[in-house]
Amino acid sequence: MSSDSLVLDLSADLVPVRRRHMLREGGLIGALGAAELAIFLGLGAMRPDMGHMAMSPYLLWRVGSLAVLAGIACTVAIRSFSPTSRPRVGVMLACALAVVAMMGGAIVVPAGLSGRSLLERLAPASGIMCAGSIFVLSLPIVAMLGALMRRAAPTQPRLSALASGIAAGSVGAFVFAFCCPFNDPLYVVVWYSLGCAAVAGAARWRLPRRFRL
Repeated sequence: MSSDSLVLDLSADLVPVRRRHMLREGGLIGALGAAELAIFLGLGAMRPDMGHMAMSPYLLWRVGSLAVLAGIACTVAIRSFSPTSRPRVGVMLACALAVVAMMGGAIVVPAGLSGRSLLERLAPASGIMCAGSIFVLSLPIVAMLGALMRRAAPTQPRLSALASGIAAGSVGAFVFAFCCPFNDPLYVVVWYSLGCAAVAGAARWRLPRRFRL
């Protein structure tokens, strides 16, 4: 059999693949995150003092930094699904941005925290629930990014999976930020980071399994 005949035989049953559109994929992720936030708030989970705290430097830091991080991380994840992408730089950028956001928390510490012990500020029982909530809220985003990843052709699926986990964790943390009643930046840095790290680790472990590495 000639090579031309072999190629024709192998390609005879192929069906056209819909071309990727990154803006559409980003819109899907944004719509899913917005739906999660609407459902979560519709269930009455918004912190009761949101009207009073909405313009406070602390809450603006928390919500604003998570919104920027989620937007950049989702862009990095979606771009990483392209076969010509090199996601390492994007992942490093997202991690660097997260570190800068954490450092920014040092300038918005509310008054009255200096006399509290480290254990009181961390509130481990509530913190574990916080990290767990972020993990659960991130799962739909992980699933959506995993589906988009399977439809694409990433050449570095491990890094794409890690980028997807960072993006999903950031979106989950952003949604939860409207409901979390704690005002201590140390609490946010520790427990939000733990929740996002768990999501990133789970995505990095699970998503690349459908790809030959």
